[in-house]
Amino acid sequence: MRGVIWLVLLFVVAVVAATTLGSNDGLVSLYWRGWRTDLSLNLFVILVLGACAVLMLSVQALNALVSLPQRAGQWRALRRERAAQSALREALAEYFGARYGRARKAAQRALALQLDAPELAGDHQFRLLAQLLAAGSLHKLQDRAGRDTTLHSAMKSVKTARGSLGVTDDAARLLAAEWALDDRDAARALEMLDALPPGAARRTQALRLRLQATRLARQPLEAMHTARLLANHQAFSPIVAQSLLRSLASETLETAHDVQQLRRLWGQFDAADRRDPQVACRAAQRAVALGASEDARLWLRPFWDRLSELPREDREAVSLAMVDAREGIGNEWLPRLESAAQAFGHESAVVAAVGMCFAERQLWGKARQLLEQAAASPTLPGRTRRLAWRQLAQVARQESDEARAAGCERAAAAID
Repeated sequence: MRGVIWLVLLFVVAVVAATTLGSNDGLVSLYWRGWRTDLSLNLFVILVLGACAVLMLSVQALNALVSLPQRAGQWRALRRERAAQSALREALAEYFGARYGRARKAAQRALALQLDAPELAGDHQFRLLAQLLAAGSLHKLQDRAGRDTTLHSAMKSVKTARGSLGVTDDAARLLAAEWALDDRDAARALEMLDALPPGAARRTQALRLRLQATRLARQPLEAMHTARLLANHQAFSPIVAQSLLRSLASETLETAHDVQQLRRLWGQFDAADRRDPQVACRAAQRAVALGASEDARLWLRPFWDRLSELPREDREAVSLAMVDAREGIGNEWLPRLESAAQAFGHESAVVAAVGMCFAERQLWGKARQLLEQAAASPTLPGRTRRLAWRQLAQVARQESDEARAAGCERAAAAID
């Protein structure tokens, strides 16, 4: 296409020249010390254009000759830069190819070439990438001393070039945190993650590393907050996220050693976690273990009031938690208990909870039938069935039937 355009332009120039110069009868006379020379105007124009072309070519040739040393230096610098870049690419390829010894040597060669190339002296990003590749290779080779030395140099490069590295300094800290976790050094990993800027700290990979570090450091509450952020970023499937959050909530609640600490932890939970029936049941059980049955019932009440909206698994968990939290239950719970017994009389866990609570209020007549139904249910945990038999024994003693009470005690003792 370019050749066609040049051909068209050549034809245009030929036509213009023929039209302009073909009928030109002008003369140009030159006088010099008594000498006179006459030239046609066409020839004069051609000579002037030729002289200009020769002059331009002469100037360009002279400029090329004068700038030859400079261009030779630029060529040598370009070769050094290309060699350094090639070594860095080789290190990257070898690293991904799991040839860590070769990757380390290639990265060190890239660093050496950078020192030999003044034009690369100010390229802090190049140096940091090569150092990270060398440190990563040493980490894979289990050379922790060499890795730490190289990483220390990389961190010095980050401090020296603050503000000019872009995301490369974030990469250095993320890699340092990952390596610290491989070494089971949670404090070092958290230190690296805390040094990240706010935007980088909320990236999915940074949150994953923080989750691992906080779990390793036995900080379940912080780990739960981090897991919640990851769940919001859809880093886990919904089922995995729910299971992880429930596990971390249980670990967090286990760290409470008194009621005040438990209440403080419960207040620090995310609202979504407090709305989880399984988490609330675990909190209630921990409150009962610390002698705070009233708090346990307070946390269970929202779920008990909407039992019909809960899945059967959650309904069973809430009911079993109510069994543990029955001590000191007040009369205000009686309408709720009766409604639950009427609505879910076919579910053993609900029946056991209502029967136990009635027995706690010494409503022996209402409790007896429900407790008998719970004690005979094979789907209930053995502990709950034993409690039901012992409550039936207590009901029998209230009715002065020691034989039946002894039979209930024997039935409770026979349950594994």
